[in-house]
Amino acid sequence: MKFVIQRVSKASVTAKGSTVGSIGRGFLVLAGIGSSDTVETADKMIKKMIGLRIFQDENGKTNLDLKSVCGELLIISQFTLYADCRKGNRPSFINAGEAGMANQLYRYIVDKCRQEIAVVEEGVFGAEMEVALTNDGPFTIVLDSAEICH
Repeated sequence: MKFVIQRVSKASVTAKGSTVGSIGRGFLVLAGIGSSDTVETADKMIKKMIGLRIFQDENGKTNLDLKSVCGELLIISQFTLYADCRKGNRPSFINAGEAGMANQLYRYIVDKCRQEIAVVEEGVFGAEMEVALTNDGPFTIVLDSAEICH
């Protein structure tokens, strides 16, 4: 599982010309589900993501987590995080999770985050989407379960 987390002052996602998710201050999360990912993997990744202390405290130090700043989440599924570009110029997505399984885990991630964070918005699984954001910092972190869970 891979999460690309961008600290944002605002972000939104549009599908078929309509805004389907929009947040203020918080995290825009691009979530890639791999073929071997599980609920246990998701739980560890969610815990790490929500606990990231990357918001500034009163002294300007990155010391506060998402809950401390009443931050919001916009979670968007993105299988292209599993692009394998080692051979040729056309990426392979063989390591991305199969759509049915990946959608189940994506739903699980969104639902689990809603238990912890007051505002959790989402994209449309498998849809063509346009994402707009104002990256705050810029501050972008990549979480990879290969590093987090092992």
